[in-house]
Amino acid sequence: MSPAAKDPPAKDPPAKDPPAKASPVRDPAEQEQRVGLHSLAPAPGSRRPRKRIGRGEGSGTGKTSGRGQKGYGSRSGSKSRARFEGGQMPIHMRMRKLRGPHMKKSMPFEPFRTHTQAVNIDALEDRFEAGAEITLELMQGKGLGTRKGIPVKVLAKGELSKKLTVHAHAFSASAREQIEAAGGSCVVLEPLS
Repeated sequence: MSPAAKDPPAKDPPAKDPPAKASPVRDPAEQEQRVGLHSLAPAPGSRRPRKRIGRGEGSGTGKTSGRGQKGYGSRSGSKSRARFEGGQMPIHMRMRKLRGPHMKKSMPFEPFRTHTQAVNIDALEDRFEAGAEITLELMQGKGLGTRKGIPVKVLAKGELSKKLTVHAHAFSASAREQIEAAGGSCVVLEPLS
């Protein structure tokens, strides 16, 4: 018997892969509800493809690309200036130009003006009895200082002859003098936040 006729050497059986670790079984509904970076997406219908202008007449915005014909608005870079108002006189050029923030009428949009609602002492004289303690709630019940969220300031229009304790956010100097001269007192409230 020739050596070639001998049986071939037995091959080692193929190595088996180690058994995979069993992953915890999750409910498919639970997997769908999990929110992560992989599942974030904009709300349906909230994103639209950009308008492709200048891509032929069939696109609806071909040729002049929605800019019309000729004129300032058809030029590149037009209408990109801040505060451009279509050619009419812009608001910052229409407003008055008194200088300096020391005058309340100086600044065009008056960022330094304080906003209060006035209550005059003659209204307190008419609506309240002597010796009353006037709070903001009582004022509003009598129709005074009814605008919500705006501080109340007592002003000195009229005459006061009754002793009153007045609660308000601010008092003019002459109003304070008249209230205290009549035997009353002024209580300054905390400013509104």
